[in-house]
Amino acid sequence: MNLTCSTCPVKEHAACAVLTPEERDAMAAAGRTRTLKRGEMLFAAGDEDAACATLLSGALKVSAVDVEGNEQILALVHPAGFIGELFAPFAHHDVVALTESRLCTFAKADIERAIEDYPALARALLRRSQADLLATRTLLELTGHASAEARLAALLHDFAQAASDTSCHPAKRFDLPLTRGEIANMLGLTIETVSRKLGELEGTGAIQREGKRGIIIRDLELLQDISGR
Repeated sequence: MNLTCSTCPVKEHAACAVLTPEERDAMAAAGRTRTLKRGEMLFAAGDEDAACATLLSGALKVSAVDVEGNEQILALVHPAGFIGELFAPFAHHDVVALTESRLCTFAKADIERAIEDYPALARALLRRSQADLLATRTLLELTGHASAEARLAALLHDFAQAASDTSCHPAKRFDLPLTRGEIANMLGLTIETVSRKLGELEGTGAIQREGKRGIIIRDLELLQDISGR
């Protein structure tokens, strides 16, 4: 399916937002949309010809699997996020859909050509790479030094921010894209600790749980205080 930029849900936030309407239309002619089911893989470790993609809706995880088959979640990709190593394969990382996800995909050669043709796009992608690196460093710092409660509060805060339509205010309600097991994996905790700390955060009035995955932010300032965000 060819792309239609006018109806893109992340057109104001994706890297291609820096392009003129004419430039975006030219890029769209080379792109395709793709839908992944939960658990479906976008890229596998070692893919030499992996496409590049912008996430339109849903959520993705970037993970590595060790020799014993244990998975480590390294990063999450939220709507408007860009995924794809432009000049090297995913030597060690899998990219998998956490929920049903829609993506705007381009062949690596088409992205490389667009970077040469549109310097503004190259700068936008560089800024996103820098932001992703900062997020990775923040996660490492969080899992290395923060308390279990602070780790979970920070992750919930980040989920709320990712679910928002604006960068000014986090969403008041969202669905967790990760299972409790995946949250435990990502934060270096046990499933039991994640469940207990969710209950404690609810007890403080910072959040309210709704169903199996729904989270309502009741006191954003308190959640930020607990998380250190």
